Amino acid sequence: MDWLSELEGSAVALDTAPLIYFIEKHPVYAPVITPFFEELDRGSFRVITSTLTLTEVLVHPFRNGKRDLADRYFQILTTSKNLAVLPVSDMIAIEAARLRASRGLRTPDAIQMATALIGGATSFLTNDAGIAAIPGLRTILLDQLIRET
Repeated sequence: MDWLSELEGSAVALDTAPLIYFIEKHPVYAPVITPFFEELDRGSFRVITSTLTLTEVLVHPFRNGKRDLADRYFQILTTSKNLAVLPVSDMIAIEAARLRASRGLRTPDAIQMATALIGGATSFLTNDAGIAAIPGLRTILLDQLIRET
Protein backbone atom coordinates (compact mmCIF):
# COMPACT_ATOMS: atom_id res chain seq x y z
CA MET A 1 0.00 0.00 0.00
CA ASP A 2 1.54 3.25 -1.17
CA TRP A 3 0.13 5.39 1.60
CA LEU A 4 1.83 3.25 4.23
CA SER A 5 5.25 3.47 2.59
CA GLU A 6 4.87 7.27 2.58
CA LEU A 7 4.56 7.17 6.37
CA GLU A 8 7.81 5.26 6.89
CA GLY A 9 10.07 6.88 9.47
CA SER A 10 7.54 9.52 10.44
CA ALA A 11 5.22 10.24 13.32
CA VAL A 12 1.52 9.71 12.60
CA ALA A 13 -1.26 11.07 14.78
CA LEU A 14 -4.19 8.71 15.26
CA ASP A 15 -7.80 9.76 15.67
CA THR A 16 -10.27 7.60 17.56
CA ALA A 17 -12.31 6.06 14.73
CA PRO A 18 -9.45 4.17 13.02
CA LEU A 19 -8.57 2.49 16.32
CA ILE A 20 -12.19 1.44 16.84
CA TYR A 21 -12.37 0.07 13.30
CA PHE A 22 -9.23 -1.98 13.91
CA ILE A 23 -10.15 -3.39 17.31
CA GLU A 24 -13.75 -4.15 16.41
CA LYS A 25 -12.80 -5.49 12.96
CA HIS A 26 -15.13 -3.20 11.02
CA PRO A 27 -16.05 -5.01 7.78
CA VAL A 28 -15.41 -1.98 5.54
CA TYR A 29 -12.43 -0.37 7.24
CA ALA A 30 -10.51 -3.31 8.72
CA PRO A 31 -8.89 -4.26 5.39
CA VAL A 32 -7.43 -0.74 5.12
CA ILE A 33 -6.54 -0.12 8.76
CA THR A 34 -5.14 -3.54 9.71
CA PRO A 35 -2.00 -3.11 7.55
CA PHE A 36 -1.45 0.26 9.26
CA PHE A 37 -1.33 -1.40 12.67
CA GLU A 38 0.88 -4.20 11.32
CA GLU A 39 3.38 -1.60 10.07
CA LEU A 40 3.16 0.20 13.40
CA ASP A 41 4.02 -3.04 15.16
CA ARG A 42 7.00 -3.52 12.82
CA GLY A 43 8.24 -0.04 13.74
CA SER A 44 7.87 1.44 10.28
CA PHE A 45 6.62 4.64 11.91
CA ARG A 46 5.52 5.79 15.33
CA VAL A 47 2.02 6.82 16.34
CA ILE A 48 0.80 9.41 18.78
CA THR A 49 -2.70 10.04 20.06
CA SER A 50 -4.35 11.96 22.84
CA THR A 51 -5.66 10.67 26.15
CA LEU A 52 -8.93 11.89 24.69
CA THR A 53 -8.79 8.81 22.45
CA LEU A 54 -8.78 6.62 25.54
CA THR A 55 -11.88 8.41 26.83
CA GLU A 56 -13.67 8.10 23.50
CA VAL A 57 -12.95 4.40 22.90
CA LEU A 58 -14.05 3.37 26.40
CA VAL A 59 -17.53 4.93 26.30
CA HIS A 60 -19.24 2.22 24.20
CA PRO A 61 -17.71 -0.73 26.10
CA PHE A 62 -18.59 0.81 29.48
CA ARG A 63 -22.11 1.68 28.33
CA ASN A 64 -22.70 -1.87 27.14
CA GLY A 65 -21.00 -3.70 30.00
CA LYS A 66 -18.19 -5.03 27.77
CA ARG A 67 -15.35 -4.93 30.27
CA ASP A 68 -13.19 -7.24 28.11
CA LEU A 69 -13.41 -4.80 25.18
CA ALA A 70 -12.60 -1.87 27.47
CA ASP A 71 -9.59 -3.77 28.78
CA ARG A 72 -8.44 -4.52 25.24
CA TYR A 73 -8.59 -0.84 24.26
CA PHE A 74 -6.73 0.12 27.43
CA GLN A 75 -4.01 -2.47 26.83
CA ILE A 76 -3.46 -1.45 23.22
CA LEU A 77 -3.25 2.24 24.06
CA THR A 78 -1.01 1.85 27.07
CA THR A 79 1.32 -0.99 26.13
CA SER A 80 1.75 -0.98 22.34
CA LYS A 81 5.27 -0.34 21.22
CA ASN A 82 5.71 2.64 18.91
CA LEU A 83 2.43 4.16 20.16
CA ALA A 84 2.43 7.06 22.61
CA VAL A 85 -0.64 8.46 24.33
CA LEU A 86 -0.02 12.11 25.15
CA PRO A 87 -1.85 13.82 28.02
CA VAL A 88 -3.63 17.09 27.40
CA SER A 89 -0.83 19.33 28.61
CA ASP A 90 -0.93 23.11 28.93
CA MET A 91 0.83 23.39 25.55
CA ILE A 92 -1.73 21.13 23.88
CA ALA A 93 -4.62 23.01 25.50
CA ILE A 94 -3.26 26.34 24.26
CA GLU A 95 -2.70 24.99 20.73
CA ALA A 96 -6.21 23.47 20.77
CA ALA A 97 -7.64 26.88 21.68
CA ARG A 98 -5.71 28.47 18.80
CA LEU A 99 -7.07 25.86 16.41
CA ARG A 100 -10.62 26.35 17.65
CA ALA A 101 -10.27 30.10 17.21
CA SER A 102 -8.63 30.01 13.78
CA ARG A 103 -10.18 26.89 12.22
CA GLY A 104 -13.52 26.58 13.97
CA LEU A 105 -12.80 23.04 15.15
CA ARG A 106 -14.87 21.40 17.87
CA THR A 107 -12.97 20.94 21.12
CA PRO A 108 -12.33 17.18 20.73
CA ASP A 109 -11.04 17.66 17.17
CA ALA A 110 -8.93 20.63 18.24
CA ILE A 111 -7.37 18.56 21.04
CA GLN A 112 -6.57 15.70 18.65
CA MET A 113 -5.03 18.05 16.09
CA ALA A 114 -3.10 19.98 18.74
CA THR A 115 -1.75 16.69 20.08
CA ALA A 116 -0.62 15.84 16.57
CA LEU A 117 1.18 19.16 16.12
CA ILE A 118 2.78 19.28 19.57
CA GLY A 119 3.73 15.60 19.28
CA GLY A 120 5.61 16.22 16.03
CA ALA A 121 3.31 14.27 13.72
CA THR A 122 3.39 14.96 10.01
CA SER A 123 0.17 13.06 9.24
CA PHE A 124 -3.19 12.64 10.94
CA LEU A 125 -5.14 9.41 10.32
CA THR A 126 -8.87 9.87 10.71
CA ASN A 127 -12.18 9.23 9.06
CA ASP A 128 -13.65 12.61 9.95
CA ALA A 129 -14.03 14.52 6.68
CA GLY A 130 -15.17 17.56 8.65
CA ILE A 131 -11.75 18.17 10.18
CA ALA A 132 -10.21 21.28 8.69
CA ALA A 133 -6.82 20.98 7.04
CA ILE A 134 -3.97 22.23 9.19
CA PRO A 135 -0.79 23.54 7.52
CA GLY A 136 2.09 21.13 8.03
CA LEU A 137 -0.17 18.19 8.88
CA ARG A 138 -1.35 15.85 6.13
CA THR A 139 -4.84 14.55 6.84
CA ILE A 140 -5.40 10.94 5.73
CA LEU A 141 -9.06 9.94 5.45
CA LEU A 142 -9.91 6.26 5.50
CA ASP A 143 -12.87 6.78 3.17
CA GLN A 144 -10.53 8.42 0.67
CA LEU A 145 -8.11 5.49 0.91
CA ILE A 146 -10.95 3.06 0.22
CA ARG A 147 -12.03 5.06 -2.84
CA GLU A 148 -8.47 4.98 -4.16
CA THR A 149 -8.14 1.19 -3.92
